Amino acid sequence: MSRGNKWSARVNRAMHRVHARLVTRQTAANGFVSQPEPRTIGSFAKGRQLSAGNIMFAGHLVEAPKMSLWQITSPDAAFADEAHGFSWLDDLAAVGDLAAREAAQTWVWDWIDTYGRGKGPGWVPGLTGRRLIRWINHALFLLRGQEAEEAKQFYRSLTQQTKFLARRWHKTEPGLARFEALTGMIYAGLSLSGMEAHVAPAVKALAQACEDQIDVEGGIPTRNPEELLDVFTLITWAAVSLREAGITPSQAHLDAIERIAPTLRTLRHSDGSLARFHGGGRGVDGRLDQSLVNSEVRRTQSEGLSMGFARLSGGRTSIVVDANAPPKGLASHNAHASTLAFELTSGRRPLIVNCGSGKAFGEEWRRAGRATQSHSVLSIDGYSSARFAASGSKKRKLELLVDTPKHVPAQVSQAPDGVRLQAGHDGYDSTHGLTHARTLELTFNGRGLAGEDMLVALEDSSKKRFDARMDELSLQGVAFSIRFHLHPDVDAALDMGGAAVSMAQKSGELWVFRHDGVAKLSLEPSVFLEKGRLQPRATKQIVLTGRAMDYATRIRWSLSKTQDTAVGVRDLVPDDEMQF
Repeated sequence: MSRGNKWSARVNRAMHRVHARLVTRQTAANGFVSQPEPRTIGSFAKGRQLSAGNIMFAGHLVEAPKMSLWQITSPDAAFADEAHGFSWLDDLAAVGDLAAREAAQTWVWDWIDTYGRGKGPGWVPGLTGRRLIRWINHALFLLRGQEAEEAKQFYRSLTQQTKFLARRWHKTEPGLARFEALTGMIYAGLSLSGMEAHVAPAVKALAQACEDQIDVEGGIPTRNPEELLDVFTLITWAAVSLREAGITPSQAHLDAIERIAPTLRTLRHSDGSLARFHGGGRGVDGRLDQSLVNSEVRRTQSEGLSMGFARLSGGRTSIVVDANAPPKGLASHNAHASTLAFELTSGRRPLIVNCGSGKAFGEEWRRAGRATQSHSVLSIDGYSSARFAASGSKKRKLELLVDTPKHVPAQVSQAPDGVRLQAGHDGYDSTHGLTHARTLELTFNGRGLAGEDMLVALEDSSKKRFDARMDELSLQGVAFSIRFHLHPDVDAALDMGGAAVSMAQKSGELWVFRHDGVAKLSLEPSVFLEKGRLQPRATKQIVLTGRAMDYATRIRWSLSKTQDTAVGVRDLVPDDEMQF
């Protein structure tokens, strides 16, 4: 971040605090215009842990029974953001018993006492919008059994936060935080007595944000599927709330919902989860389905690419491929060098995955998770298909992606017995003179996937760079690896004397990986990174290694279900339990 940007951010934070204190002098609302309806979904298991004093935010577990949340020293800024955003109220409300309600009430009123006059890290527009939505959603849960004085404090704080948003939402960076701020403002304006004047400006600003930040394909600049779901959820909540109040949402708002819904269907695997790319996770269970129902959009997934991703499906199998260049500029802050990587899910069980975002486990894991080697794709040893900004540069502090692939052609077409994706990228042309081309063919019944990866020097200038690199390597060839990261629940072992890998799913499905023998096959350790866990999960990866000796190197491989795997598998996945 440049010195000017740092100064601007510091001034913004200072002004947020000033305005947060100024709004404490305003007249407070005295109740709700209409009874608020909860729209958010929480986790019962997480709620039980929270009410027992086991607080897990942003990858940190703090055991603090009988302590207020605000007595805990936040391990880092991400922990503080989760605490002050109040999304954990969804989890306590999902439990709904006396212990959960008392914990929720204690923590909300302690926040009002400790931070309600403009103190603390929670007074930024994005977090304030998120907090308002949760407080309004769960107001009946929070106010049950409270005295008149506590209710008065609650409404006063809601009023202060609403007026703070009215003053400061425009200082939020474009992206998810702005949608949170504006949706929170709409929620509060529709729900609280005396706050009606804030609805129209928020509706107008939300329409502009939809026009500016959601492209014609229903995508967002970060290309993060989970972030897209979060944005979609917010604007569908806003649309439903406006309609319930007798207000028709703007056309730009409705058009954005219409564009995003089919894109999210493209990004959804057969088990209902989102593909995990560019810092995104699988999504909160049930949120995608609920948001799609609320949207009332019936269009199926888009044909071809959506937000730069291609989806192949057959039978019980779904494949999602990153078939575009990674985000650029500031949008690449959390982006991954994952061009042409894919994930494969069979029924309700993921098989081939990407390692995922390591953000919850610290900077080193975050950086490792962004590298090409953490994705199911070919990489040249020691290089990612896009590079991170050089150490010491201004961009390095944001860790933006630079030197990204410039040309990424991709086409989905029909194959004789299924569907085919042909794609390529020139991410290694500037360093090695090589273009990576990948072909994936999935059968109609979803029982077989044939893959081909090529490293090719196409132009004369590329061949010169390849020759120069070969000279540097004493003609030993350019080392490459093709990785297939496996989900932790997959039981994998080398088979057929080391010529294949057999994989058993918990559902009983059996898959076999084979290759043409051009590269060396191995089964190596890997990790699976996901939010909500204290440590990365150990897993395995199939790795094909070799060396590119000529202007064209071709490797063929396949994934197929064994013949004795049933066409229909009865697979009951137990409810997820919180694991530490």
